[in-house]
Amino acid sequence: ANCSNGQTRMLNIGLTGNIASGKSTVAARFAALGATVLDADRYAREAVAEGTAVLAAVIARFGNRVAAADGTLDRHALGQMVFTDAQARRDLEAIIHPEVARRRAEATAAARASGRQIVVSDIPLLFEAGLRGAFDFIVLVDAPESVRLDRLVHSRGISDAEARAGTSLTEIAATAAVASIAAIGLALVLLRSIVRPLRTVGSALED
Repeated sequence: ANCSNGQTRMLNIGLTGNIASGKSTVAARFAALGATVLDADRYAREAVAEGTAVLAAVIARFGNRVAAADGTLDRHALGQMVFTDAQARRDLEAIIHPEVARRRAEATAAARASGRQIVVSDIPLLFEAGLRGAFDFIVLVDAPESVRLDRLVHSRGISDAEARAGTSLTEIAATAAVASIAAIGLALVLLRSIVRPLRTVGSALED
């Protein structure tokens, strides 16, 4: 669609889902079809890079046990502390989320300025971060709990007890008014229907 100033309107999509639901696979399919995908997890990793103020704040909250010998974040140690502790997880989110939001806003503005037609923001904790009204619509990816538990245990090396606690902590309210994608094929149909026409994947991904 075109805006009143003649410019093509950018479609701003939020993508979220429970842990091990298949959200990353859906994000990859959106990207393959030409959408610009913004990865909140990548911004979070960048936010706690060595020497950053955010990393210093994380260490101040959780102690030197989350700092590796080389000065970087010990992600395994931090993960063990927050994976099954809801309050610790909320504290970590309060430290990291503002910087992640800043980086995502910059990337969204850059995509808009460059004429991108579709931006998909991959945000695991979209609802928890209060971002429900920030997008044109939201795609929620989900999978049965048994499937998610199996993925966590066999693909990520997490114990069954930790996996069950983690899936419980990351459940998203079923009453959320969102578009729900149960299979990758539906994601393909959705993207093809909202951008007409999309350039070839190669030209759509040009800088």
